[in-house]
Amino acid sequence: MQLEIRPDPAEVGRARRWARSRLAGSGIEADEPLAETLILLVSELVTNAVVHTGRPAVLRLFVPDAASAPTAGERAVGEVVATVRLEVVDASTRAPRPRCADGDDTNGRGLALVDGLADRWGWSAEGAGKRIWCEVDRCSSATTLVTGCDAAPVVSSVASPVVYGDMAYEAV
Repeated sequence: MQLEIRPDPAEVGRARRWARSRLAGSGIEADEPLAETLILLVSELVTNAVVHTGRPAVLRLFVPDAASAPTAGERAVGEVVATVRLEVVDASTRAPRPRCADGDDTNGRGLALVDGLADRWGWSAEGAGKRIWCEVDRCSSATTLVTGCDAAPVVSSVASPVVYGDMAYEAV
């Protein structure tokens, strides 16, 4: 699924609404923590494309079908983890560059959020531009697996905030 984005900051809201509708159509409910994390990631990646390139972009969303996605409490040993992938392709060859925001700065934290919330992310050159992508594994159960999918899980009923530098944040 993909959405063409105009180089206009108002497009960020449209991208979030589009992604919400596509997630809901794939069985990821709006009130799931996964959905909120994905919407925040959409917001950050599309904002970066719109603000830093000033050029049109394409948002792509790859969601595993509902039949292959693990459901709450049903993740068996050796089961393949269902992964949701977001991509934003733009016409700028400039590499994404994480910045260090100071105290009251209103921007400069986007890639830090992507790094903290996504299980994996990266970028590559594509044609006359680039593709920036991130992936989130759909592997959580009714409780939160604090250490993620691949490590030995530490089960908690409250999600721990992600720490990045001297900042801590969490998707709620």
